[in-house]
Amino acid sequence: MSAATPALDAEVAREAGPPGRFGFLARDFTASIVVFLVAMPLCMGIAIASGVPPEKGLVTGIIGGLVVGLFAGSPLQVSGPAAGLAVIVFEFVRDHGLSALGPVLVLAGLIQLVAGVLRLGGLFRAISPAVVHGMLAGIGALIVVGQFHTLFDAKPLSSGLANLAAMPGRLLGLTPLDMRATELALLLGLVTIATMIGWEKLRPKSLVLVPGALLGVAAATLLAWGLGLGVARVAVPDSLASAFALPTSGGDWLASLAQPALLVSALAIAFIASAETLLSAAAVDRMHDGVRTDYNKELRAQGIGNLLCGVVNALPMTGVIVRSSANVQAGATTRTSTILHGAWILGFVALLPWLLREVPMAALGGVLVVTGWKLVSLKHPQHLFQRYGLLPAVTWAVTFGLVVATDLLTGVIAGIALSLVELLPHGRHLLLKVDRRAEGDGERVSLDGAATFVGMPRLLGVLEALPAGVRVHLDLGKVRAIDHTTSETLGEWLSRRRQGGAEVHVTGQEPILRNLPIPA
Repeated sequence: MSAATPALDAEVAREAGPPGRFGFLARDFTASIVVFLVAMPLCMGIAIASGVPPEKGLVTGIIGGLVVGLFAGSPLQVSGPAAGLAVIVFEFVRDHGLSALGPVLVLAGLIQLVAGVLRLGGLFRAISPAVVHGMLAGIGALIVVGQFHTLFDAKPLSSGLANLAAMPGRLLGLTPLDMRATELALLLGLVTIATMIGWEKLRPKSLVLVPGALLGVAAATLLAWGLGLGVARVAVPDSLASAFALPTSGGDWLASLAQPALLVSALAIAFIASAETLLSAAAVDRMHDGVRTDYNKELRAQGIGNLLCGVVNALPMTGVIVRSSANVQAGATTRTSTILHGAWILGFVALLPWLLREVPMAALGGVLVVTGWKLVSLKHPQHLFQRYGLLPAVTWAVTFGLVVATDLLTGVIAGIALSLVELLPHGRHLLLKVDRRAEGDGERVSLDGAATFVGMPRLLGVLEALPAGVRVHLDLGKVRAIDHTTSETLGEWLSRRRQGGAEVHVTGQEPILRNLPIPA
């Protein structure tokens, strides 16, 4: 696949490394098929969890591949509809209707685009890991209790607590000796879940790239089709063009942007989508040794993608870690893989819509139950408590609890407010000085002050500008304190640097070094 411009040609060549017989294209081609197979059930499942038709998720996946893949600052990251936004979109569509989602996404995309132009990408990386992981765990819990009802061919209720309260009634209403639509749907959902979990535990190494979600959906679909089961199935339009719903009344469409409630929703979507994208990009960087992420460029690309999703009234997108990790593990070397996966989705939906109509809704509910459950990890708060004490673990718990009990924005704001408490003892030394200078045949980076998330953008800017392979002396001798956000970030940077074969020597006071997760 040739690039669209000379600049992109140069970038693809730079991503691919030394020129060869275009062997990287073969790896990207096969990786794109793997990502496509992973993305298809997730795009539809997340759309259903968001309370919108499944084709809206597919449209977002297409834009995420073909458009965002072309401009992304993280070449191997895959963008598309994300479980992290499913809850906020579900609540928004419930309260304002699907037609209001388009204008909000246009505004959210513009916010991301402007933030990228203003080079604010580093600010999102300063968000406390306790807040981010608490938010993701809360979202995972909401997805599980919501999609639990989809397993019964029923619609999720209006809130997480309502879904939780209704779960016993669903179970008590079953009649195992009289297999009707509800019991059959649950059976298909359980087949999907069992296939996904069993494949993850038992799959041979030679088939490690075959996605369990695809096998689970395929098993349930074949069972429903072969036995002619009367369960709810995915509704897909006859024409893909109908999934791209362009605005009909420009005046009303633009006027809706002035509503305060929609402005708040746009800010929330832009904030959460940006944070999830850039955190995912940082995780992808840890998986490979290729081109590092340009966070501001990635933010601009996400803004363009969400703006286009708003124009066609699709779902919001983020960079997504499940599809991105599949892309890296499948051997992708350039952005070609990401772009091609969008083309495969487009071709499949355009040519084989009848096949999608055979997929049981309960099977997609099963995929989302497993996906949501994986987000609810108690290992992170345990790690925070054991290494950093009570406050970060409480921040995680409060964020998680409020996301489940109230809404996403309330939980995130409360978590950020709690993370500010860590700054109180260091009010006089919040300005972190970062000094970089040559030292022999290497570089010396010295920190002076309290190393908190306030100084993270500047610190990361200096660290990531260091040449690859050069010996680095990280001097923490004048650091008065270090919060868990900076500590975790420095630990990740040290790990990446050493995995790349560079020598890093860290010095400082014993209490500071003890609080830093220095890799062996």
